[in-house]
Order: sequence, then structure tokens, then C-alpha cells
Amino acid sequence: MKYAFSFLAVIALVLIAWLGSQIPGMPYLFGVALPYLALMIFLGGFVYRVVHWAKTPVPFSIQTTCGQGKSLDFIKHSKLEAPNTTAEVVARMFLEIVCFRSLFRNTKSEIHDGPHITYESSKWLWVFSLIFHYSFLVVVIRHLRLFLDPVPACIGWIEYLDGLFQVGAPTWYMTDIGLLAGVALLFGRRLITRHVRFISLVNDYFPLVLIFTIALTGILMRYFLRTDIDIVNVKQLTVGLATFSPVIGAEIGSIFYIHIFLVCILLAYFPFSKLMHSGGVFMSPTRNMKNNTRAVRHINPWNPRILPHSYAGYEDDFREYMVEAGLPVEKELPPKKDEE
Repeated sequence: MKYAFSFLAVIALVLIAWLGSQIPGMPYLFGVALPYLALMIFLGGFVYRVVHWAKTPVPFSIQTTCGQGKSLDFIKHSKLEAPNTTAEVVARMFLEIVCFRSLFRNTKSEIHDGPHITYESSKWLWVFSLIFHYSFLVVVIRHLRLFLDPVPACIGWIEYLDGLFQVGAPTWYMTDIGLLAGVALLFGRRLITRHVRFISLVNDYFPLVLIFTIALTGILMRYFLRTDIDIVNVKQLTVGLATFSPVIGAEIGSIFYIHIFLVCILLAYFPFSKLMHSGGVFMSPTRNMKNNTRAVRHINPWNPRILPHSYAGYEDDFREYMVEAGLPVEKELPPKKDEE
């Protein structure tokens, strides 16, 4: 019941924030101290992980390819699958990061009676991942309006496009539904797909449940519990956090402290979890290296320097042992003094 533990952990976090926000003086902890602490852990941990990866030696050319490398002129070269130049590597990385290109080609295999194995397309995982990641990105960008005064016009345009299909008032954003649906579908995949469920751990379920709860509390604040939130004080607090002069005015509402506490947990947890693939994808040598081993010699810096040793020198060092073992030698042993 690994996923059940994740639910219990998130419920415990919600209760901590709800009960803690009722204690006098504690709103400052949840609204000011924890956000700053979580942000410092996030930035410090993120930079540490990236620097650590950047300092790790890569002695071999280990790029992953699934196409024809550059060879003879009359053999067609697959530039994106086996990049030979820096520009081709950049193009490949761009499509990987923006379009999840390798996930688009994902297939699933199953064993049927016979036995025989079948391979089928698995585009639904690619679609769910796109929905989740881009919804998450747009939600984060939209939230910048809470920390900026005045709000840049580009954020206003993003909000307008996100709420283009207006439903009710306030406007329902497409990314709110997309984020919830994306997390739910990715979570359901780990439960329904047998082999994925077998390899899934608590640290696979926990971030999905945490992100789902963050999105859910945000939707509750915006659409259902608006009367419990003082948006003016929220804006004053968030702008104060961005300018290092936070002020907590009147009662804001417990749901806000629950939401921001869960966000702080996510920020602090991020650098030490599998969520760091967002930064690690740039450092992956299987993706960011050129496939030019036919043109450039790659030398392992870990190999010790080996000086050349000729056969004549080898025989000089071990001639006596070779003669004793009955091995042929090019030069005879010099006579011993007593034999002279």
C-alpha cells in the first residue's frame, strides 16, 4: 500500500497547516518564515545537484542513438537521432525538452499466450505528460501576478488565453482542469499498469498526491471558498514576500495557509526527489553528447598513462625466467662468472 502512505502523509500535512494556522502568531510561520526557508532549500538544493552533475566526469561517449550516424557521403545521416554537430545536439535537446520527443516514440510490450510478445504504441502517456507539464508551467507563470506590481502585460495575455473558453464567473482556467486531470491520469497509470505498479515506490506516488492536493486547494480558494479569502491581504503578503517586506494583515483564511504550506513542502522536496529530472535532462550525457566517435577519438581521462614497452625490453626484464620455463628467447643469457 505504498500509495496509501502518500495519501496519509499529505493528509497529515494538511492537518498540520490547518491546526497551526489557528494558533495566534503561527500565521507568520506559515506565511513568511516557511516560504523563505523552502525557497532557500529549493535554490540551494537545485544548484548543488546541477553543479554536482556538471562536475561528474564522463569518460566515454555514451549518447543514446536510434538512427544512422554520420558516415560516408552516400549514406543518409539521421541528424536528430545521431547528432554530429553542436547545432544538431541543440535541436535534439530542444525537441526532447519542449515536445518530449523520446516519450512520443514510447511503446509498451506485453506477453500473451503462446508465449509471444507484442509491441504496441503508447501515445497516451505522451499526451498525459504534455498536459501535466504544460498546465503546471502555465499555472506557475499565472501565479507571478500575485508577486508583481504592476503585473506585466505578458502574464495578462497568458491568463486571457488560458481562460479563452470562459465558463462561469470567475473564469475557469483550462490549465486548472488540465493539471488535475494530468496528475490523476499519471497516478492512475501507476495503479492500473501491472509492471509500472510493481516498480513504483513511495517517492513516485507522494509528489503526484502532493501536486494534486496543491491544485485542489488552489481551485477551492478561487472558485468555491472565495468568501473565506481576503484577496487584498493575500496580494499584500505575496508582494511583500517578493520585496522582502512581508506583512500579514487581517485574517486571510486557513485554506490559504494550507495551500502555501503544501507549496513550501513541494519546493523543499523538489531538489532531493525524482522531480529533479527537470534540471537533470540538460545534464544527461546520453542526450547532450555528439555522436562523432568515428571522427574524433575519445580518450578516457581515468586511464593511467602507459609507457610503450617493446618486446626486446620485455625479454631483457624477464629473460632469466623465460629460459627457466623453456621459452625461446632471441638473446641467450650471458655466462655466469663461475662458468668462466
